[in-house]
Amino acid sequence: MRQSNRMALLALGMALLAPASPAAAKEPITGRWITAERNAVVAIARCGKALCGRIARFLIAPAGGDDQRDVNNPDPALRSRRLIGTAILTGLNPDGAVWRGQIYDPKTGRSYAAEVRRSAPGTLEVKGCLGPLCQTQVWTRAR
Repeated sequence: MRQSNRMALLALGMALLAPASPAAAKEPITGRWITAERNAVVAIARCGKALCGRIARFLIAPAGGDDQRDVNNPDPALRSRRLIGTAILTGLNPDGAVWRGQIYDPKTGRSYAAEVRRSAPGTLEVKGCLGPLCQTQVWTRAR
């Protein structure tokens, strides 16, 4: 195959793939998602003007079982609340292809800046950042 034909074929392939990216970005992030550790299901839905993600159920029960409390919360008044139903993703608003907000880690009691985006079909990338340091997890759609 001649170089010009290869380039034309490559350009055609890229043009065919280009519309897929914006379509993927428009896919909703709402629904039920299994965390990367496969220990909980998080339900993402509208909470007022933004989206939030609440722990819907445990797949692997923590030390306190299904009645586990938010014992690591920095606010003493919140340490007695049940983790089931607690919003760990809050204030998610669209910003182009991502949703930006906050993520709360009940294991450490810390909150981080969050970015959430759809990636491959049936997956969600959830990134938490503290300044320039970030960690990304891939969550899968719960059935």
